Amino acid sequence: MKYPNLSICITLFVLSLAPHLTVQATQLSYIPFEATKDKYPFELVQFLLSKIEHDYSFQPIAATSMVGSRQVSEVQRGNLSFAALSTSNDIEAKLRPIRIPIYKGLLGHRIFLIRSGEQSRFENITQLAELKRFTAGQGRFWGSTPVFKNAGMPTITPTKYKSLFYMLDGERFDYFPRGILEIYSELAQYADLNLAIEPNLMLVYPTAMYLFTSKENEAFAADLESAFNLAISDGSFDQWFYNHPMIKEALSKVNIASRKILHIDNPLLPSATPLERNALWFNSQSH
Repeated sequence: MKYPNLSICITLFVLSLAPHLTVQATQLSYIPFEATKDKYPFELVQFLLSKIEHDYSFQPIAATSMVGSRQVSEVQRGNLSFAALSTSNDIEAKLRPIRIPIYKGLLGHRIFLIRSGEQSRFENITQLAELKRFTAGQGRFWGSTPVFKNAGMPTITPTKYKSLFYMLDGERFDYFPRGILEIYSELAQYADLNLAIEPNLMLVYPTAMYLFTSKENEAFAADLESAFNLAISDGSFDQWFYNHPMIKEALSKVNIASRKILHIDNPLLPSATPLERNALWFNSQSH
């Protein structure tokens, strides 16, 4: 016996289940942010994914801060979907890099915290050899520290970040090179100390902070890479970057055009770093 309406009933039943059968968006786990500079990588990923069709959603994890080495292991385990890290051969061996510098190399543009009233000591410096007469302060385990030491720059390296500000104030070393994206907020944070920003010099070396994913998460990495290259080719990344409040504020304050730029090499930079792609890097000559 045939039931002519049976196929219609089955079709209607399946259609009624359709909303419940929809594939859920892939969740991207990230570290919730406390400071503006920590928010930038998350905002960048949001921007990049807006350039492509995707089914990703975001889910913060419980931790509110995490050192770089811990981020590497959490991305490897799949507990974090992505992390923004300064690249190295070791990290690139463990994680999947999206080899586009998210700050256009600005993290390698350093200006100096000095003691207030000591600007005259730095006024006549025009070459690196003259700066080497002074001692810098750097964190012992920072990625930038071997770059300074390789360049033959005298360096004192305590283990604790906060102690560097007090050691500078206490005349334990002469200057504290800081990235232009962080130095102004740090000066405000340590306003009770006798510190100032040196106005005439800038130390520049090539470095790159990338977005990294797990090597097992190639689909997400490929989406980020595709979106990033699209945003570079259509000019929208530069527009987004230079209009980002953190970048815009730092560049407006640092006055690069008036500074003497001293260059040092970075032999620790992985050989696959795309230094030849000029569009990926900040050009201090044009700002």
